[in-house]
Amino acid sequence: MKYFPETPVEERPAFHSAAKEFLAQAAPKLIRKFSPVTRVKWHLAATGRGEELVRLLEYERANPGAFAVRGLRRARIELPGIASSSLPPAVRNFTRRELPVRSKLLGLAWRDGRLEVRGYAYIPNVPAATGKRSLRVAVLRRQGSRSTVPLRLRTVLEPRATAEAKSAHHHYDWSGFEIAVDPARLRTRGQWQAGTWRLGIGIPRPGGMSVGSVLKGNSGATGHSSVRVVDDGVRIVTGFDRNRLKLTVDVVPAEVESQETDAEGLTVTLRSRADGKRPTALRFDHAATEYAEDFPLQESGAGGDGWTRFTGRVPFAQLPVDGVVPGKARSYRVLIVFEDGKTRRATISQSLRTGVQPLPGSLEFAVRTDGAGNFTPQIRVPQPLVDRVEWSRSGELLLAGTYPGAAPERMKFVLRHSGRNEDKPFPVEFEDGRFTARVTPDEMPAYDGTLSLRAGRWLPFLRARDEWDHRHDVPVSIRPDLIGSLPRVHQGEKRTYTVERIDYDRIFLESGPVLDPALRGAYRQARLREEFTAEMRKLPLREAVLYNSFGGKQFSDSPRAVYEELVRRGAEVEHIAMVHDQQVILPPGVRGVEWASKEWYEALARSRYIVTNGGIREWFVRREGQVVVQTWHGTPLKRIGADLLGTPQANLAYIGSLPQRSRQYSLFITPNAFTTPIMTNAFRLQCEVLEAGYPRNDVFHAPDRVERAAAVKEKLGIPAGKKVVLYAPTWRDDQRYGGRRFKLDNRIDVDEARKRLGDDHVLLYRKHHKVLDSIPGAGQGFVWDVTYYPDIADLYLIADVLITDYSSVLFDFAHSGRPMLFFTYDLEHYRDTLRGFYFDFTSRAPGPLIKTSEELVDAIRNIDDVSAKYQEKYDRFKADFCEPSDGLASARVVDRMLTVGKD
Repeated sequence: MKYFPETPVEERPAFHSAAKEFLAQAAPKLIRKFSPVTRVKWHLAATGRGEELVRLLEYERANPGAFAVRGLRRARIELPGIASSSLPPAVRNFTRRELPVRSKLLGLAWRDGRLEVRGYAYIPNVPAATGKRSLRVAVLRRQGSRSTVPLRLRTVLEPRATAEAKSAHHHYDWSGFEIAVDPARLRTRGQWQAGTWRLGIGIPRPGGMSVGSVLKGNSGATGHSSVRVVDDGVRIVTGFDRNRLKLTVDVVPAEVESQETDAEGLTVTLRSRADGKRPTALRFDHAATEYAEDFPLQESGAGGDGWTRFTGRVPFAQLPVDGVVPGKARSYRVLIVFEDGKTRRATISQSLRTGVQPLPGSLEFAVRTDGAGNFTPQIRVPQPLVDRVEWSRSGELLLAGTYPGAAPERMKFVLRHSGRNEDKPFPVEFEDGRFTARVTPDEMPAYDGTLSLRAGRWLPFLRARDEWDHRHDVPVSIRPDLIGSLPRVHQGEKRTYTVERIDYDRIFLESGPVLDPALRGAYRQARLREEFTAEMRKLPLREAVLYNSFGGKQFSDSPRAVYEELVRRGAEVEHIAMVHDQQVILPPGVRGVEWASKEWYEALARSRYIVTNGGIREWFVRREGQVVVQTWHGTPLKRIGADLLGTPQANLAYIGSLPQRSRQYSLFITPNAFTTPIMTNAFRLQCEVLEAGYPRNDVFHAPDRVERAAAVKEKLGIPAGKKVVLYAPTWRDDQRYGGRRFKLDNRIDVDEARKRLGDDHVLLYRKHHKVLDSIPGAGQGFVWDVTYYPDIADLYLIADVLITDYSSVLFDFAHSGRPMLFFTYDLEHYRDTLRGFYFDFTSRAPGPLIKTSEELVDAIRNIDDVSAKYQEKYDRFKADFCEPSDGLASARVVDRMLTVGKD
């Protein structure tokens, strides 16, 4: 079904017949689970309506999950090019569950004694109201009863709903809401009674009304439980059940009122209602180790406030500490045991203060709590605790607090990206049991200047300076009584930075998106493509060159070499470079345009020349007089494009789009005679192919290459006399976190390599730009993470040895004539299962194929002997794959680029 549009016409009748048979035999329960669009697809398939099915599948690829909802008494689906009246009611009509409420909590705070709830709620594919008037309703319903509390819902403008909807066809700007909850309305006949209330929102739609819950956010108050004391011993806990917001009235029978620690143990004071059940013990349990122990409580007196006090003692010696290491604490669940044998999770009163007590063995006992106010002791390695969060006017963030750990001079602070799993160190000072860390996210150090902090969530950790990875990182938390001071927001030059929290008290720094809110999301991007771009295409072309290198992640590779050739010639053109997330430093005279911004769309529509080393979006259409040069980015060893047909990696829809994509190009550049026929077939090229050599490889013939290499070593700070080993592997299709987020598949024993090579070598580790994760050992003097060095060509110039695997870097580096080693630990799997090769790599590789880290280090230590052994193969390899190789590729490309538009 997925690739029916690519199915040969003569094979379609068999598919229609099979689809009809499938529907006839499929269980009704299965059919009822089909989504509305899936029902329509299978109906068209089973009834032989192939042309309509093709149109629907093509529409779905461009607009996943998008359709229209129409109707008065019954809601029905409408799709372009398909008359809904031609579909049976069971196919076209929606059930109630197929029109769910989609919602998100955006704000949750107590103000003036009332709980204010902010968020958005809409029904996907049912357009929201276009103004403040709305028929939506909100109600609190008590769980287990018929009690309801109607609430006033105020409709507000909330563009985030549209931006986060991922729909290019509908906008939901007026789906925002504000609700105020008076806690007094949760009483029953004037009395507080324990119970749980759920918030529901009803939204009118064709054929009726959809009712749904409000779902949690992912951080701060909207993502965590919180407690509000509304009466003596009465708490309202805002929390979540299966991510749905709920309010719990908790009439507390007993709670922890205070705690004190000394060197020997913890003393806890409880208060219990004088007319309630009597508490007899505190139970500490730890499920992971099956530890559980009761500590008896003794009555210590009754107060005149209607509560009785009880005291218990917990000796530290009775709490196991096995397995407590940096990054791995032991948290205890504490239960109050009553005289009838029943238990309740121990919660804290408003007056309790958390604290920390040092323990022997460089550990600490921490009295903690969480959003629901649970009493949560913990044994852990000493942790930094933030008690000051400040933004300066210049944009510097200060995090200061306490750190009671020993030998703080052995520690450093790092920011770790939660999505990319990468680290950035930032300065910290330790003095008298305190730390002060500072970071200016608009000015993060880079190789050629400063960049803003990459978008996403960055969590601070404390790490020992001699640690080689993040396994023993110590998290940084904020003092619980300061949680209410978050979020702390700073508006940077082009993005917003926010200090917030997750997991109740874990602090993080969020670097927001660069794009203006009015440009974010599928809907607004579609308007830019369809409306703004159309207007730009009516304007004259400008004498400008737009460069795209690796999707704007760099300004490097062949596009940069073309730029340098144009500058050398003094070409009178404007130079514009696409950048992604402000992560590129551009040369003077080059204007950056942010990917997906208005400036980017305008540059695509109006630049006379476009030079790219990757694909352009499928909706792009080259204008008359516009010249698009596709330089691509490598000689193929592993199969690509249409040559993957018949393998699990083949994407028939992408392969089917290749002829149209190739018509985007005026010129397709290939590096050698081997590559030209492969690219022509693999990309179904229908444009001029120029076998010019790769402009990026002119660097190996540049007259200033020696001076450039010396400058690169100085910039990196590589010690004099050290040999440089560059490791540049490709990614593995089957090693991924999901989508196009690939894992680092490191098989080098970095610690052993350091012991044997560290005295006279450095290892430069260059990840593929699709690969995430931090590199073990980076920053310790032997391993250098050069993933974000602006151009790998500079690294080629300083490398004495290249280690790679199946990456196309081997074809580029061969121009240097310097040794190459191939760390192909998964050769058979990669070749026979994942990709397949265009030639017998095992017989033609210009260096040894190595399986183990130990063999790899041996080869580096004996590189002269290895080079001599493979010299003949190396020479043949250069003859086969490195011609032309004269330093004039850029000139050939620019010569043709400037004339092709005039032909």
